[in-house]
Amino acid sequence: MGKIIIILCAIFLIVVVFFKWKHGDGKHHHHKSGHKHGEGFSIDFYAYTSKIRHWNATFKVSLSAAILILCIALENPYVSVVVIIAMAYLTIVKGELPVNEYLSILAIPIVFILLGTFTIAIDFSKQPMGQYNLNLGFCYVFTSQAKIKEVVFLILKVFAAISSLQMMTLSTPSSEIIYVLRAAHVPKLIVELMNLIYRYIFILMDVYSKMKNSAESRQGYCDFKTSCYTFGSIASNMLVISLKKANTYYDAMEARCYDGDLIFLEEDKKVETIQIAYAVAFIIFLILIWGFTR
Repeated sequence: MGKIIIILCAIFLIVVVFFKWKHGDGKHHHHKSGHKHGEGFSIDFYAYTSKIRHWNATFKVSLSAAILILCIALENPYVSVVVIIAMAYLTIVKGELPVNEYLSILAIPIVFILLGTFTIAIDFSKQPMGQYNLNLGFCYVFTSQAKIKEVVFLILKVFAAISSLQMMTLSTPSSEIIYVLRAAHVPKLIVELMNLIYRYIFILMDVYSKMKNSAESRQGYCDFKTSCYTFGSIASNMLVISLKKANTYYDAMEARCYDGDLIFLEEDKKVETIQIAYAVAFIIFLILIWGFTR
């Protein structure tokens, strides 16, 4: 039963990716203008241009959180695979995000997942152990099929959880997510700090990108010694510029009558009954997969 599910899901994912890759180039070229693939400051750009942005923000955040909890609680690789495929379907097919940009956005968390789980798969010993081992001269690096299986399942679980969060962030602007958190009675201080830090990180990334491009145009990375000097100069300038930017943006907020509350324009987006039905059916489907494959 489990192998059949994996095969069907893999075939479905291949068909979806191939279809979007072949037919999506002429439809989505406007996503590429003025944005570098996978960089943080383009996340909101993708959210505003997503075709499922009109969905109710509370519904998307709740669905993402529910799927995240299920991925962690059920600890089932088949559930994880189905979640990865379903979230890719919502983001790529429904949201009409180009496949190559979706993969580039996921590249960074994938690298962290692989680096984080690599240490779980291997161990060190003075004697050869496990099914697979490598003699380094002073010790053995070894692993086993059970360890590899455990790591693969862990990678799938973490990647599924990240996919559910990426579906939310790539289809929901940050201001709407902040509104949902405020409606959930998250403390005001935490919500406003989250919003300010989120915005300010991307402002500094934009400043760093411009400073790096300026240094490159002046041969600031022509050799190793010059690269180290350029890096140090940019790092020191970033501290000064960040302080100036903080003062400038706070003055701008006060000039717009900031009194301690960040107010956003909130759109009234109703939840469709069919969306709730699909979400409940999908959650039940995940639970059934877990029941049949545990």
